[in-house]
Amino acid sequence: MLKKYKIDSRWMDFGKTHPLLMKNTLDAAAKLEKIRATGVSIALDDFGTGYSSLAYLQWLPIDTLKIDRSFIRDIDFKTDGPDGTAVVRAIMSLGHGLKMKVVAEGVETDQQRQFLWSIGCNAMQGYLFGEAVPAAQLEARLPKAVA
Repeated sequence: MLKKYKIDSRWMDFGKTHPLLMKNTLDAAAKLEKIRATGVSIALDDFGTGYSSLAYLQWLPIDTLKIDRSFIRDIDFKTDGPDGTAVVRAIMSLGHGLKMKVVAEGVETDQQRQFLWSIGCNAMQGYLFGEAVPAAQLEARLPKAVA
């Protein structure tokens, strides 16, 4: 894809979910290192959901943590219940402490965007910025490679 569309690797992330990485972590680490050697960064998708081990964050070649949208949805300053920002703050602190970028998935309101910006979120994605685009439409928007 990088060669075909003449995309600089610094603009590309390779996203994986943690259950796939946990099946064979040594093999996964080796494969991720090969991908990373091309200049493509490695993102861990849906962080914080399902089975996860914090130990592998220290030795797998991960550049970016993507906070699952279920936590972003809980950012609500109008409730009297538990602080919906606590987990988001903790993941942000963990990611930055490990020298990773942190991306928030599922940002839908300006209130969420403002909060995430205020705590140092590196990037955000979600319907607030635009709807998901099918691969065929995305491919049509990319510049054609010169033969």
